[in-house]
Amino acid sequence: METIEDIEELEKLIGQLKALHGEISVLAKKSPNDGINSFKLKLVNKTISTANIVLGDDFIPHRDFVGFNEDDLPSNSDVTFIIAQYLEEAERYRARYVIKLYGHDYRYELNGVVTEKKASPPNWSKK
Repeated sequence: METIEDIEELEKLIGQLKALHGEISVLAKKSPNDGINSFKLKLVNKTISTANIVLGDDFIPHRDFVGFNEDDLPSNSDVTFIIAQYLEEAERYRARYVIKLYGHDYRYELNGVVTEKKASPPNWSKK
């Protein structure tokens, strides 16, 4: 990441991944083997396409995965499985740029410069 806009794009992506994961996880618990509907699949594929660009080669969970085949609807559990991996890698990427200043104050650091952009603590800091 190089700019505040890059940070905002990543935060938006993480929000989308969390929302998709939450919604599809509910479906996967009820009917794990049922196919996801085509509307949701288009949104999932669009988000995965964006994630592949934002995360870059170092953080893409599966380099050869570009999205689900829309003609062969994947199961709810398959989609949840993949989104969880993208979410984990997006957080790992985000954590690379987050530093703790003092107390509970976390900021993004870009190109060696601490920005004014506040950040939530990396997930690994809670473990």
